[in-house]
Amino acid sequence: MRVNSKKILAGSVMAAALLAGSVGTLMAQDKPVIATVVKISGIPWFDRMDTGVKAFAEANTDVDASQSGPATADAAQQLQIVQDLVAKGVNALAVVPMDPAVLEGTLKRAMERGTIVVTHEADNQINTHADVEAFDNSEYGAALNERLAECMGQTGKWTTFVGSLGSRTHLQWVGAAEENAKKYPDMQLVDPNNESFDDANGTYEKAKEILRKHPDLKGFQTSAGNDVLGVGRAIDEAGLSGKVCLVGTGLPNPSADLLESGAITAIGFWDPKNAGMAMNAVAKLLVNKQEVTDGMDLGVEGYNKVSVKKGAGEGLLIIGNGMVLADKATYKERLF
Repeated sequence: MRVNSKKILAGSVMAAALLAGSVGTLMAQDKPVIATVVKISGIPWFDRMDTGVKAFAEANTDVDASQSGPATADAAQQLQIVQDLVAKGVNALAVVPMDPAVLEGTLKRAMERGTIVVTHEADNQINTHADVEAFDNSEYGAALNERLAECMGQTGKWTTFVGSLGSRTHLQWVGAAEENAKKYPDMQLVDPNNESFDDANGTYEKAKEILRKHPDLKGFQTSAGNDVLGVGRAIDEAGLSGKVCLVGTGLPNPSADLLESGAITAIGFWDPKNAGMAMNAVAKLLVNKQEVTDGMDLGVEGYNKVSVKKGAGEGLLIIGNGMVLADKATYKERLF
């Protein structure tokens, strides 16, 4: 994604002012502070993650765990929040980066001053002690595409949506989808990687444009949590439910009506609640100077026997097995 450099500069200046004046410096804490920072607050996906962070805090009263995030899906706004928390001296950051590259410098400085950094959906993050993934991202993208190909009869035009061109996991998923679709020579990818910024209304408008441009389009594969809602609405309003296939990341409750109508073919997801708990569990282990080892049970569903390997930098890559695919027949098994 193209990031507004003026916004980033403004955020840096603000953080510098906080540091210089010690205005935001935390007083001595009775217990370690773990601050979770998400891509955007107030949407179902990260509301669900907040439920997990709160559950972790209730179960671990020896730490102070909370979640925050920007009001819009904007990398510069997220950077400003992270800078503020670093200035305040939190013990650990658990971050879901909007754009990992934008955060590298700030996370490096945080680590240098002793802050534990844990990331999620960012296995390319250099400056992190550990990146926690719910599953192998290439396997997930290919699984979504296989479900799309099945619906499309392995033939016809299809397109893709990503939250942003800086969203690491989204690009991994659609990249794996393109690779998987090579098995089906009659599937034709058109106008790929449309940016949605996790805005259902904006995605709806973009999907309508694509359907006008390609009236013979047979499929969409989407990435951000709100994408299936916007694209599904466009499909439904065009009277194309059950005729145009839609497979993408989404949650069962928000997607229910469109799954029932056939506008959404299938959704893929992991439970953001569990991801939030897993990130905080790793952060607490590292704050307490404990090891995270291959095969370890983090005490969270989907992360009971994690794979641990070297990450993109000097930190760890921790991979769970929390992938879920659901359709009209099965989504009620996991309503949230």
